[in-house]
Amino acid sequence: MNDKPVLLFDSGIGGLTVLREARVLMPERRFIYVADDAAFPYGDWEEEALRSRIVGLFGDLLAEHDPALCMIPCNTASTLVLGDLRATFPHMQFVGTVPAIKPAAERTQSGLVSVLATPGTVKRQYTRDLITQWATKCQVNLVGSVRLAALAETYMRHGFVEEEAVAAEIAPCFVERDGRRTDIVVLACTHYPFLANRMRKTAPWPVDWLDPAEAIARRALSLLPARSGDIPTGPDRAIFTRGEPDAATRSLIRGFGLAA
Repeated sequence: MNDKPVLLFDSGIGGLTVLREARVLMPERRFIYVADDAAFPYGDWEEEALRSRIVGLFGDLLAEHDPALCMIPCNTASTLVLGDLRATFPHMQFVGTVPAIKPAAERTQSGLVSVLATPGTVKRQYTRDLITQWATKCQVNLVGSVRLAALAETYMRHGFVEEEAVAAEIAPCFVERDGRRTDIVVLACTHYPFLANRMRKTAPWPVDWLDPAEAIARRALSLLPARSGDIPTGPDRAIFTRGEPDAATRSLIRGFGLAA
């Protein structure tokens, strides 16, 4: 079991932010990165259709790759289907990603927290339950961005993004109320940290941007058995459900040490 790979699953390339952290903590592990780009963006899907698709994909992925553990960096997928995956594949450990509402509530000074997510994550009851459980003493502003994940994909592939477009997407996160200002923005989509520098540049005032990537990687590490420490040979693999990625994407994933 110790030689089995760790599988990461995301709607696109956003989960590479989590892969980066996982490699730092688990350099002795092999990784398989799966991008469901044939279905990107997940926010356009009806919930039942997306749930059925993801569970079906994992049936094939687990049979083919037999991973030691599965990480799901995608907030949309995690909040929708994590329970279904655990029920359908009880022999497999799944580490999901949920909006970092609890640490935001613990850290805020102003009591004004924004959660920047996809529309699917914003509307899901799972997200609202997290607020009820952990953030009743805060005012949590849910912001569903329609374009930001696609802007991040474009930026990572081509190195350019319109700052005005980023500014427009993050603008609803910044709230002023009774002399207080939003001081924490939860990045509740793994694509968003790729645009963190652009967000900081275009934000109307400084805030703490919460990126959960390291916490996800630490949780995965805690669930895996110890290995001997041997560093795996050869590149980790990337799988795209659409098929052969374009030249820009191939260049990107090579930069992350992945072979398509």
